[in-house]
Amino acid sequence: MIKKISIVTPVYNEESNIENFLNRLVSILKKIDTDYEIVFVLDPSTDDTEKTLLKFIKNDRKIKLIKLSRRFGQPAATMAGIQNISGDRCVIIDCDLQDPPELIYEMNLKMNEGFDAVLARRKSRKGETLFKKIVTKIGYHVIEKITDIKIPKNTGDFRMVSKRVIDNLKQFKEPNAFLRGLVAYVGFKQTFIDYDREERFDGKSKYNKYFGSIKIAFNGIFGFSSRPLFLMSIIGFAFALLSFLLGGYYIFAKIIDPSITPGLSSTILFITFFSGLNLIGLGLIGEYVGRIYDEVKNRPNYIVDKKYNFDD
Repeated sequence: MIKKISIVTPVYNEESNIENFLNRLVSILKKIDTDYEIVFVLDPSTDDTEKTLLKFIKNDRKIKLIKLSRRFGQPAATMAGIQNISGDRCVIIDCDLQDPPELIYEMNLKMNEGFDAVLARRKSRKGETLFKKIVTKIGYHVIEKITDIKIPKNTGDFRMVSKRVIDNLKQFKEPNAFLRGLVAYVGFKQTFIDYDREERFDGKSKYNKYFGSIKIAFNGIFGFSSRPLFLMSIIGFAFALLSFLLGGYYIFAKIIDPSITPGLSSTILFITFFSGLNLIGLGLIGEYVGRIYDEVKNRPNYIVDKKYNFDD
């Protein structure tokens, strides 16, 4: 029997959304009729997000706050929340109300059927630019094809997971945490609930509208697959063979007709092409080396400044 549900909400500059989010969230948690805690993890904000949260925290011990020492980013904030919860089940959800809190009720019913993870899968995505939709679609397709584990399409971080998934997630210390990949990596019995994703209730997205989705895709690709390096090696061998054959052709042509002189344009073309290929290969290696560098430094992924309404 479930004893407690924990809600983890990373937050940054969301002053205008907090009250509406809490009203809807608390209403649905009371409907579930079990103990709960709501853990906000705050990247220090430039608006009155902290002050607004403290107002609610003062009047409700079930609402908790972890304030980080600086902005560590959403993945680190999410993992900080997971590391500090005490519930039997955990829901990860943003407070911009694009993901409806009311879906938590259905998630909980699904979990009662014996699942360890219930993922919210988007049928539609309102309020997003065409560019972001295209990048997202391409990113999910690439991740599906080349990663070593199956990461479900059209799922964000909005999900409910069981106690044993939580306990396994707490073991991960990756600085570039890709939650949807980590949950897939943990495994166990998982299912989906489809929904239409709404526009933000208020404010603007904190992701860079051009590079935010690309960065998330990179975390998924380079964090869960070494195939790009393998593919680059295959391409390298293929073009090395092509260069060898072209070299043999020019030697043979020179023997047949000594007056033949290879054109300058073709030389420039080949140099430019192979230089670009080398830079792509170095870029791929750089992505992996950068992640290795982050791992071996073994620095904490986040630093806590203050904690409110926690017993310790």
